[in-house]
Amino acid sequence: MEKNSRIYVAGHRGLVGSAIMRSLTQRGYENLIVRTHAELDLSDRPAVRAFFQKEGPEYVVLAAAKVGGILANDTYPADFIRENLEIQTNVIDASYRNAAKRLLFLGSSCIYPKLAPQPIKEEYFLTGSLEPTNRAYALAKIAGIEMCWSYNRQFGTKYLAAMPTNLYGPGDNFDLAGSHVLPALMRKVIEAKLSGRKRLDVWGTGAPRREFLYSDDLADACLHLLELPEETYLSLLSSNKPPLINIGTGEDITIRDLANLVARILQCDCELVFDASKQDGTPQKLLDVSRIHALGWKAKVRLEEGIRRTYESVRSQLERVG
Repeated sequence: MEKNSRIYVAGHRGLVGSAIMRSLTQRGYENLIVRTHAELDLSDRPAVRAFFQKEGPEYVVLAAAKVGGILANDTYPADFIRENLEIQTNVIDASYRNAAKRLLFLGSSCIYPKLAPQPIKEEYFLTGSLEPTNRAYALAKIAGIEMCWSYNRQFGTKYLAAMPTNLYGPGDNFDLAGSHVLPALMRKVIEAKLSGRKRLDVWGTGAPRREFLYSDDLADACLHLLELPEETYLSLLSSNKPPLINIGTGEDITIRDLANLVARILQCDCELVFDASKQDGTPQKLLDVSRIHALGWKAKVRLEEGIRRTYESVRSQLERVG
């Protein structure tokens, strides 16, 4: 990409999109295209086509999505599959119709089988059953990967699907009804600390293992991929396998240890009580990141440092709510 290339970031206000915008700005990219949901509803196909025809983005980062934790996914599966299918179908097709040079589709590690061997390699895609609690969301993302692959094979497009592990960072969702595990734990710990409660209930047994990636690290990985030389980039787009690449840290932690870590960092002296009647989800999700490491990228922000940065970015907001 050139510094004046026309780059469209779909979902620029979200956790991922805002981090990508920060990274693009820091690297000196000058011609960034964004629209809020009020300005452009990505589920509106005619509106999306008109936008692409007018703006003509050369590079597209598809970070817009409906996302949430176990509770939200399990409660609103129809919303998750419908909205994500609409968004990605419209953006991917409009990118092709208006000759975008490259598109990066952001997926999720939940696309892999629930009981996939660990660490999870890209070739484990579609080799087993999904985790039931977020199957609707996972199937939408799987459809997005298949769509990128299909357009590459039929039309010669250059669309790549990046599968990040569990994300966190500034701009995350801290609403307990819809948040992922790490922001939910941070919110609960802050509320316990402010109220003086000595007991903190945590969903599940605490046994599942999860990998966590700081949002600015993901943004750095995304730009690393988009800036790859043509020959290297094309090597990721084989017609014989999905254009898929994992992004993560290569390290994981139990939910129990994570909860204790959050409580220590936020200086909350409380007893953690794990509610085994609540769902655990997938036992372990650790990505094999050897492919992106071979391309010269590795995560930089350690989990403890990332939690501290995230807390400082939202501290006043959360403490006011709490």
